[in-house]
Amino acid sequence: MTERLRVTWVQPEDLLGHELRQASEDGRDATAQATTWHTSGGRPSPPRAGVSTPPAPPALRALALTLLDELAELPQPLADREPTPLPKIIQACGDAWPETQREPKRRRPGGPPPPRASANAPRHPRDPAPAPEPAGSDAQPAPAAAPRSAGARGSGGSPPVSGRGGAGEQTPLSTHQSHAAWLGRAVGCVLGKPVEKLPLHAIRALARATGNWPLNTWFTARGVPADLAAAHPWNRRSAVNSLAENIDGMPEDDDLNYPLLNVLLLQRYGRDFRTCDVALLWLDQLPAGRTFTAERVAYRNLLSGIEPPDTARHHNPFREWIGAAIRADVHGWTHPGDPASAAAQAHRDATLTHTANGVYAAMFVAGTIAAAGGGADVHTSLRAGLSVVPPRSRLAQAVRRAIQLADTQTDFDSVVDQLHAAHGHYHWVHAVPNAALLAAALTHADGDFTGSICRAVSGGWDTDSNGATAGSVAGLLAGHPDRLPERWTAPLKNRLATSVVGFDGIGFDELARLTQEALRP
Repeated sequence: MTERLRVTWVQPEDLLGHELRQASEDGRDATAQATTWHTSGGRPSPPRAGVSTPPAPPALRALALTLLDELAELPQPLADREPTPLPKIIQACGDAWPETQREPKRRRPGGPPPPRASANAPRHPRDPAPAPEPAGSDAQPAPAAAPRSAGARGSGGSPPVSGRGGAGEQTPLSTHQSHAAWLGRAVGCVLGKPVEKLPLHAIRALARATGNWPLNTWFTARGVPADLAAAHPWNRRSAVNSLAENIDGMPEDDDLNYPLLNVLLLQRYGRDFRTCDVALLWLDQLPAGRTFTAERVAYRNLLSGIEPPDTARHHNPFREWIGAAIRADVHGWTHPGDPASAAAQAHRDATLTHTANGVYAAMFVAGTIAAAGGGADVHTSLRAGLSVVPPRSRLAQAVRRAIQLADTQTDFDSVVDQLHAAHGHYHWVHAVPNAALLAAALTHADGDFTGSICRAVSGGWDTDSNGATAGSVAGLLAGHPDRLPERWTAPLKNRLATSVVGFDGIGFDELARLTQEALRP
């Protein structure tokens, strides 16, 4: 008998279990559908992986498809407070929505991307000279914004959002700033890769076993007792290339693939790209096997002839997970000082695959990064990120609470424990708990690079994605790759592995130049 092919994240019987869980979170009454499924022999979806075993028989699979359609028709009690269309999001934000900065009009380019820059290309004349800070230092530069007073961390008030070029005009990030942000993203991602999918207590136990708690450096298998290693094995795909003893360049990860794709997106279509342009780029450049959760479902929907934004909704129970947030950095990097425009651009990207809180997570990340790129400190940047998220949404409420906890408690483990108690009912990849943890980590670390990535990863859930975004923000705040500690950056060897066509082995300095090149008229 031929073994059945099991493709993760798209099997109807697995989608149904996740959709039932999503319904319980967004207030839909799915009692009838859940009863039908369970009494017919349907199983819950796997809690941490993408495919259940054994596969469902044909009749049960057909039932799952029917129930998915029924669930899509149920009334949405949270629709008014958690809208997805951008005009309704702006309306929900009210006066908190930041003013959009003016910028030069840019043409809508077409055709293939420009040639890749040489790794030995000279510094662009507009780039500032390298900063004098010594390499390997954990110290952070003074923020461009005025220093905040004692006790002001996480306080309210409207964030300043004007660009570096003065009121009403943006000045692009320097290549050094982009380089630091790219490198920070990669470092945070690699740090979190070995413990992805592990429960919080396992992460703590593995780190403590090697004297690395509170987390302060790479995870290692050296010195971990055999019984502990057997009880909590490292992430299967990452153990070979993301532990201290075997890191050799940046291994491939979707947390880096998507930002790279978004640089290509801007090269091909400019800042006025459409959601369908994102789809076309994916079909052209992104192998389907390198997509997961909401992105894989949307990819499948595209191939089935379903168009955006229905690609985000049709049989897609992952539409409020973290996937759009890990694509949002470039939208922030390319709108320094302008959280509103960064969030609007992130929205056009995110709605290919996500709705509601899944979209808000992307807008929050883009807005936060845009503010940081405009000279704000980390706390002002987080407030800017919140200003583009509907305040009554679950994500906004969770982030506000997380910032308050991190701002008032010195023990970060206690903060994490309270976040897990409040949000542990969500799937570990859901946007709400991960956005809350990210905000808490950045707040508690107060802009420090090592503190930001280690807190984000040590809090569990989607460890590599949270580490990546925290590293991006903290790297941007540092402003120069030489201000990132060498013990973090040296093992990556300025080399990124990727399946995005034509870019395998690219350096982070090259990525920074490409990011700048994509924005030139």
